Amino acid sequence: MSNGSAAVLFVHPKTLAVERYIVVTDGFSEVGFLNEIEYVDGEIYANVWKTNYIVRFSAKTGKVTGWLDCNGLDPDPQRLTYPYVLNGIAYDKERGNLAITGKTWPSLWHIKRKPAR
Repeated sequence: MSNGSAAVLFVHPKTLAVERYIVVTDGFSEVGFLNEIEYVDGEIYANVWKTNYIVRFSAKTGKVTGWLDCNGLDPDPQRLTYPYVLNGIAYDKERGNLAITGKTWPSLWHIKRKPAR
């Protein structure tokens, strides 16, 4: 679960009690404003609110393993400004792709995942 900070909370599915948490860091500082998270094979993808970036990080340590630059995906950047920002990530396990979109965006992009470096 994300609360919009650099922390990601892992909660018990029935009681919602916090079992542990991680802080997302990129080697220089914490990465905050995390929003719309998706767990995929031991990693988490999260929108960085009000940006065109998705951060990819270890679900175990919080260490950043990569960034997705989504500049250019907004289908109408003159009209679709805040609050109509990049804000949708879904994992298609069958194909191994991520589906990416934004608030009220009419388009959905399917992005092929690559292994973390």
